[in-house]
Amino acid sequence: MAAILMKDAKALGIIQNSVSDQIFPRIANADSAKMAWNLLYGEYHGGDHVRLVKLQNLRREFEYTRMHENESLSVYLTRLNKLINQMKTYGESLSNERLVQKVLISLNKVYDPICLVIENTKSLETVDLQEVIAILKSQEQRFELHNTNTVKKAFASFSVNSKSQNKGGYQSGQSKSQKNWNPKGKPWESNSKSQHTNFAQNSTVGQEGSKPQCKVCSKFHFGECRYKGKPKCYNCDKFGHLTRECTASKNV
Repeated sequence: MAAILMKDAKALGIIQNSVSDQIFPRIANADSAKMAWNLLYGEYHGGDHVRLVKLQNLRREFEYTRMHENESLSVYLTRLNKLINQMKTYGESLSNERLVQKVLISLNKVYDPICLVIENTKSLETVDLQEVIAILKSQEQRFELHNTNTVKKAFASFSVNSKSQNKGGYQSGQSKSQKNWNPKGKPWESNSKSQHTNFAQNSTVGQEGSKPQCKVCSKFHFGECRYKGKPKCYNCDKFGHLTRECTASKNV
């Protein structure tokens, strides 16, 4: 009895190790090799009607399968080969010519030139699928090399532009400093004169602007006005006498 159980466990282990990771969950709960075998048989064989329906779905998927826009050639071929193996499981046999045609018409438009060359130089009836795949992978490597060179040129151009901008900024800053300073580190004479003149003008304006305007004499000064309390002549606009006492000629 123990020997039978050991053989059954060994057979169950062989079946579980033979299936893919996607199929394993379907037989993970099987207690015996016979139970696992029956589950697989019912899944992939079953009745003729069930097999025909599943095969028809796989055929439809095979016809509409196309390479995605940003998908690499290796990834697409792996996906297509997986679908072909599923069709073989249900008894579908695809000829080499049919597979070559499917690969050539389902690639991205970037592969159109190389596909056209293959169709014009090779006989699709006799050319081997692996030969076509080798030619396509060689073209893919050329694409990758071209993209790599383009990226390197872009980074090189960016580095050159950055260095030129930094150099230009340094030279512009240096030229500005040379305009204001001589080699001995002293200001240029013309600049010092203009700065001194501007400083004098600004100080004069600042001083007059800071003094209040006197309400008596209308001049700008600090403290009490010396003409305060004295009469003002409206004929000569001077303080110290009245208009009737003014000896200056009267304004018309």
